[in-house]
Parts: sequence; C-alpha cells; structure tokens
Amino acid sequence: MNEAETCRTMVRPKLESAGWLANGERFYREQMHVTNGRIVLAGGKPKRQRRKIPDFLLYFTRDIPLAIVEAKSDQRPAADGLQQAKDYAQTLGLKFAYATNGTTIIEYDYLTHTEAEVAGFPTPAELWQRYLIGSGLSSAVTDALLVPDFFVEKKQPRYYQRIAIDTAVRAIVGGRKRCLLTLATGTGKTAVAFQICWKLWSAKWNATGDATRKPRILFLADRNKLIDDPMSKDFAPFGHARHKISGKAEKGREMYFALYQSLAGDANTPGLYAQ
Repeated sequence: MNEAETCRTMVRPKLESAGWLANGERFYREQMHVTNGRIVLAGGKPKRQRRKIPDFLLYFTRDIPLAIVEAKSDQRPAADGLQQAKDYAQTLGLKFAYATNGTTIIEYDYLTHTEAEVAGFPTPAELWQRYLIGSGLSSAVTDALLVPDFFVEKKQPRYYQRIAIDTAVRAIVGGRKRCLLTLATGTGKTAVAFQICWKLWSAKWNATGDATRKPRILFLADRNKLIDDPMSKDFAPFGHARHKISGKAEKGREMYFALYQSLAGDANTPGLYAQ
C-alpha cells in the first residue's frame, strides 16, 4: 500500500480504537496544512521550502494539540517517518511525536527525551495526563489552558499564535510577574493578546487568588487608533467589561484600554496610574 492507503486503512482505525474518535467526534485532524514553508534565498532569489502538512494532528480539546503522527507506507520501516514527526512536533511546540507504518508504532517523548516502540497509541486522557505530569502544571494553570478560545471560524489562532497564547497563560497563571512576547508586524499580536485576556478572564484568574472575581486587565498603546480599533473590534466579546481610560479613573470595569500618555500625566496633569 502507498502512504495514503496506509493512513486510511491501518493508522486511522488504530487511532479511533484508542479513543481519538468518541461519540462521533474526532480528536484528530488529518492532512492539516500547518504552514506554506519557510522562504529562503537561493542564488539571490526567494524560494519557498516544502509545506508542512502532518498526516495526523492529535487534540485533547479543540484548542489543545497534543501530538503528531507521521505515517509511511506499510512497505517501509516505521522509523523512516520519525525525524519528520519530530520536526513537525518542534515546529508546533508539541511534546509527543509518533511514526508508524500501520503495524509498528514508534514514540518520541520530548518531556523525557526518550524513544520507544509502543504497542498502540495512548488514549487522549492518558496522553493529557502524561503532558500535565511531565510539564509540572498546577491545577490553576490547567484550568486556564482548558478554557476554550473565543471561537471564530475564519480567525482561529495559527500555530505560532497558539504557542504564544499557551506560553503566556502558563507563565502568568504560574506566577510570573513579567513576561514579554515578541512578534513581527502583521503576525497577529492583537489576536494573541485578545485570546490571552479571554482565557484569563474566563478562568477568573487574578493576582490575589480571589476565585469570586475576574481579573482587571490593562491594554496599553501609544496611539488612539491602536486602542480604539482593538477595543471596538477584537475585544468586542468583552461587552460592558470594556472601558477606555480618558480623563478619570473608572474602577468598576475589568478590561481597560488606555494611552501611555493618559496614565503618565505631565507637569500640569497628575497621572492616573496611581489611581
């Protein structure tokens, strides 16, 4: 059989029997287009490298990818696909990579840095527990990660945005006082910021540990356009929780937007930051 036939007749049934199909819902995506491939210069001309399209991407929930499965023809050794599976896993920030020829299954675990031949695919619950234990995540971090993204069909986070969102949530809920995300122009910084805020707000995380209230979040920029557009568009799902600080401090909201200048003040106007 060729690779496509091996996926259809041997790999997919093994995944589904392991629980990656439950109650009619698939917890895997097949032949998912991750990226068009890196653009490199060859002979002074730009050239795009091969697209990244894993055979199977396994999910614990809609927003939590867990593992890559790379399949090869049943006529080839399963190990032939392991390096490709590991490359995909590293690109996507995943901790588990599998290579198979439909019969043999090889697992690479980035948490323990071990490679082993396994009898079958783990269930979603088993792999999720291994991830939690291996990553040392607290219950608070786990709860925040499990909060679903605010779902918009045509604006789902790209793979690098997903890594940024989850990394920031883990750091903030885990107690980090400062963290910095650096993304290039046009890569969706506002979308990333929105999903981070949405998860923290929906999980009712706050610095005081008071589970009865949502956090107060401040979105800062240096120009009105960079405040007004996100507030009215990207952050619209926050509804009446939003407030733009201008002239006075309003303390009854949860999602604040402000200019640096309006908080800092000047020689004639006291800054609002102290309030």
